[in-house]
Amino acid sequence: MTTITLPPARPTTSRLLSVMKLHLANPWTTITLPWIILGTIFAANLAIWALIFLNTPESAHANIAKGLQWSGASLYIFVYMMVVAIQAVNVTFPFALGYGVTRRDFFLGTAMQFVTLSAMYAAGLTILATIETATNGWGLGGRMFTAAYFGSDLPWYLQFFVFFVLMLFFFFVGAVLGAVYVRWKATGVTFFLVALGAPVILALYLLTLTDSWAAVGEFLAAAGFVGTYAWSLVITAISGVAGYLILRRATPRA
Repeated sequence: MTTITLPPARPTTSRLLSVMKLHLANPWTTITLPWIILGTIFAANLAIWALIFLNTPESAHANIAKGLQWSGASLYIFVYMMVVAIQAVNVTFPFALGYGVTRRDFFLGTAMQFVTLSAMYAAGLTILATIETATNGWGLGGRMFTAAYFGSDLPWYLQFFVFFVLMLFFFFVGAVLGAVYVRWKATGVTFFLVALGAPVILALYLLTLTDSWAAVGEFLAAAGFVGTYAWSLVITAISGVAGYLILRRATPRA
């Protein structure tokens, strides 16, 4: 008797949407809480900026505003999204398999959710950046959403792109870390980080040894501010593929 092996069913929109809805079963941690914390950080920054400007002479305000453009206050939300991605894979993956979701459907649905959330958060941050620019730093010269890291002089659509690719980067790096934990637990994460850090340290050592930092600077200058961020999509794509390949053979454990 000949055994016929049927090809796996292709992902359908309904199955992928079901996975996306599964990730939003508790919107508090995914959508509500990040904005609350970001708003709290913003309020604290406003208070600090006001105290600084009220207690310094007007002649020093221009120099203070230049220093405030290096604020890293809004970087919190990107790191938070990486943690959300780790939990989305680590916690939701076993639950989804229990409902008969395939590994492929789970990862594709999760990737779609990451893209959707990245677009949503990028849109919100772009709106805040636009208001910040229009009000000259909320009337205090402060820079939280138009910090130098995000391109304070960029038009809104390029700022949206920068926020979007940054969100994708942290989401998918978090996803691959979550996948490693699901398959190999804490020991696997430790070895993964060591294996990831060793080539980076070696590359930094070789760049210093061969005096090649000038060439790196020239490359980044040629790529431009937005182009440099666009290169992060390479790491994002590699993380996505690696996360999927790891989950394909992962077996959830208690």
